[in-house]
Amino acid sequence: MTVDPAAIQNVAMFIDGAWCVAASGASFEATNPATGEVIARVPKGGRDDARRAIAAALAARRGWAAQSAFVRAATLERVAANIESRRDQLAEALTLDQGKPLQAEAYGEVDELLVYFRMAAADATRLDGLMPPSIDPRKRVLVYRVPMGVVGIVTPWNWPYTMPAEMIAPALAGGNTVVWNPATLTSYCATVLAACLVDADVPPGVFNLVTGPGSEVGDEFAGHPDVAAVGFIGSTATGRQIAERAIGKELLLEMGGNGPLVILKDADLDAAVTATLTACFLNAGQSCTAGEWILVDQQIDGDFLERLTAAIRRETRLGDPLDPRTTMGPLNNEATAAKTERHVAQAIAAGAVVVTGGARSPELGSPLFYQPTVLTGVKRQMEIAREETFGPVAPITPIDGIEEAIGIVNASAFGLLNAIFTRDLRAGLQFAESVRAGWVNINEGTNYWESHLPFGGRAGSQSGMGRVGGRFSIERLTEMKTVVMNLA
Repeated sequence: MTVDPAAIQNVAMFIDGAWCVAASGASFEATNPATGEVIARVPKGGRDDARRAIAAALAARRGWAAQSAFVRAATLERVAANIESRRDQLAEALTLDQGKPLQAEAYGEVDELLVYFRMAAADATRLDGLMPPSIDPRKRVLVYRVPMGVVGIVTPWNWPYTMPAEMIAPALAGGNTVVWNPATLTSYCATVLAACLVDADVPPGVFNLVTGPGSEVGDEFAGHPDVAAVGFIGSTATGRQIAERAIGKELLLEMGGNGPLVILKDADLDAAVTATLTACFLNAGQSCTAGEWILVDQQIDGDFLERLTAAIRRETRLGDPLDPRTTMGPLNNEATAAKTERHVAQAIAAGAVVVTGGARSPELGSPLFYQPTVLTGVKRQMEIAREETFGPVAPITPIDGIEEAIGIVNASAFGLLNAIFTRDLRAGLQFAESVRAGWVNINEGTNYWESHLPFGGRAGSQSGMGRVGGRFSIERLTEMKTVVMNLA
């Protein structure tokens, strides 16, 4: 596609208090997934840039850690003020770079981004310690939290603002310095977010943005000896590579899920349908908490399917993400579109039936538009039931009650988030307490969470380790220090 070069914006990364290009001079193009048009040229950083950022963060760590919690909180409040004043700019950049509908989703993510920085500012001033007794009456013991040092943060393209914020904001609040490597697919809007921190007078070296491939920049963060902790959000495969490179460091990993949404025979079907729309089609299904698999009691699956199909046709509008009527935009990239296409085709070949959707809609302006899709007759062994599709698909499997649902969920390699709809509170709690998941919603969809609550995968699963959210993030990104004073 021919694009006017004058319309293409050249953006920069930020290291040691200055906007800069990559050491190699290389760059890559950011494209609009809805049109294929080039919207920006972004520096293609590499290991040299990552090392320079780490060195800057290391040099700045003592000064930032020495600041009072109230000074750090005031800095984060300035970041929040910049986010609020630039709401339109941030939302438009997100839509152009990621593909989210401007009115239906992009503004909402910006508003949540604001919450993360304000919450971290408040949490910074509440980070307290302990004064446990000593066995010796002549001694006093203090236990308090201290910064870890340099925190390397690697984040994905599906939520380019909130996912970084849930680690960057608490890391800074806790007195750490940060080096951030955003996904290459949404690096343009990452620079827009970074400007909100830069213009809040964050001291040089305290916050650094290095754009470029995670295989180089993120890998350097994970393995570098001067990085004390690594926060990663993304795929299970990449998370494992990060963990192997970061042995000996503090790790905060938020990875994949395919969290089944369970609907029992006594459920409020209208509420379950509404939740399923959000679970499967929010962000075009590109969420680790998406409703990747819908388990419906066989006594009501026909009624549920009829209501769901009608609701999709009535309420879901696929189209131009800048159009205020649009509720679902394109997929962000070809790899995700191809995976969605492959999972649907494999399911159909193995006996599943397409009720609605099931194909791309390139006539909308890009091959990345994929129709909201419902499949029935989905079996456990199908890829779409076992893996993370990350597309706008509702795969439906009939079940024979709650025990079968619990068995299916616990057979999964994932353990991030599940949901159940039932009018029986005892059954809901039975499910919540029986499934291996870090989070369970009862009579809410899989895409419901609150930013101050602990969020993360169950231990031993492929969904990560540690918890993000409110004070739980800042506690994870600081460590306890014990001081014993001899008063004798």
